[in-house]
Amino acid sequence: MIGGDTAAVGAPAVVEHTVVEHTVVEEVRAAFDRYERALVDGDLAVLTELFWDDPRCVRFGVADRQRGAAEIAAWRRAHPTVPSGRRLRETAVLALGDTAAVVTTLFEHPGGRTEGRQTQTWLRLPEGWRIVSAHVSEVPRG
Repeated sequence: MIGGDTAAVGAPAVVEHTVVEHTVVEEVRAAFDRYERALVDGDLAVLTELFWDDPRCVRFGVADRQRGAAEIAAWRRAHPTVPSGRRLRETAVLALGDTAAVVTTLFEHPGGRTEGRQTQTWLRLPEGWRIVSAHVSEVPRG
């Protein structure tokens, strides 16, 4: 359950996390970490596996976009890794019940002049957690 009574008007709501939410957060974080390792290592099999194998799956990159598992897999074959030294920060997993979660993270590269932003929507499917939508962007550091 999310939400709750507040002690005073204007006070922040109390957030109660259920065991299910904690479990979802742990499972999705493990899947996300597996994806990130595959991204750094160029493990195409894992990168392909973790995207939903469906034509409705979407990935918006910094300067590209793909719709459907086949387009995503083809793009990944042409771009199997990220630049070395990629560092993540402020990674957060938001559980949305027991079947969906959103992961957000910031990333940077050594000497880079941009801040990267990444959002993934994960869905629990019979074959496990899969990314159904992803968005990556970069903005100049200011």
